[in-house]
Amino acid sequence: MAMPPVPSWVDEFKSFILRGNVLDLAIGVIIGAAFGGIVTSLVKDIINPIIGLFLGGADFSNVFISLNGKRYETLELAKAAGAATVNVGLFINAIIQFLIMAFVIFWVVKTISRLQRPKPGEAPSPPPPAEVLLTEIRDLLKK
Repeated sequence: MAMPPVPSWVDEFKSFILRGNVLDLAIGVIIGAAFGGIVTSLVKDIINPIIGLFLGGADFSNVFISLNGKRYETLELAKAAGAATVNVGLFINAIIQFLIMAFVIFWVVKTISRLQRPKPGEAPSPPPPAEVLLTEIRDLLKK
């Protein structure tokens, strides 16, 4: 009995790439990166100025600690002077961006889940034939 030819790694790779999950993941990453840019702009250009207004004009991007002991007006001036800094404000911006992104993703998933639920009175779709067969085999084995 002859064994079937072993597929080359190129064939295996092509099979892997063309699977639906990999393509869905790639599309999700691309859309996520674009969405990240929108959230970054939302935080930097809209939310931070509003928060800064309530905090007396504070700009989070310029909240930093200079490690050389000198005082700089802005983070840009500190970086231009070559000073090492701990960028607390940029970290706060990153946390705000993360929270907004998590909040939006929560609502997107919640909405999609609601749309995919069967409507009241609508019969659920039947299980796939393989699942029906496995259920029958299980029931026969129990007897």
